[in-house]
Amino acid sequence: MKKTDFVRLFTVQEVDDLVPRLEFLMRGLQAEARVFRAELGNLAQRQPGWRLDLHSLDEIIRLCPQLKDVAQAMAEFASQIEAFGGSLKDVDLGLVDFPTEIEGEVVYLCWQFGEPRVCAWHPLDGGFAQRRPLGRATKDYLN
Repeated sequence: MKKTDFVRLFTVQEVDDLVPRLEFLMRGLQAEARVFRAELGNLAQRQPGWRLDLHSLDEIIRLCPQLKDVAQAMAEFASQIEAFGGSLKDVDLGLVDFPTEIEGEVVYLCWQFGEPRVCAWHPLDGGFAQRRPLGRATKDYLN
C-alpha cells in the first residue's frame, strides 16, 4: 500500500488525542461483545450441534431476536471507532491501527485498549505479533 491508499496519515499526537474517546468506545464494544458471546453460548446449549460458523448474522438474530440490539450497538461502536480514521483489528484485544509514515514508509500506529497512548507500530502487512515499540527517535519523527 502507498500513502495515497489512505484518506490521511496520522501523527502519534493525533492518535494520542483520540485515546480517551477510543477507550470509551472500545469499552462499550467489548461489553456488547461479551453479551453477544454469552447469548451464543446459551443458544448452543439449547440447540446441540449448533455451530456459529454455519450461520449468518441474520440467521443468528432470527434464532435469538434479543441479539438484534446487541449487534446494532456493536456495529455502532465499531463504526464510530473507524470514523476517526483508524482500522478496528481485534475487539477482544482492543486493537486499532492508524496509518502513518515512518522514514518514507507507510506503516500502522497500533493502539491497544488499556494503553494510555499509542506506543507501538507495525508494518502494513504485519500485525500485532510484529508490533515494535515507538522509540524516542521514531516519536520525534512522527510528531
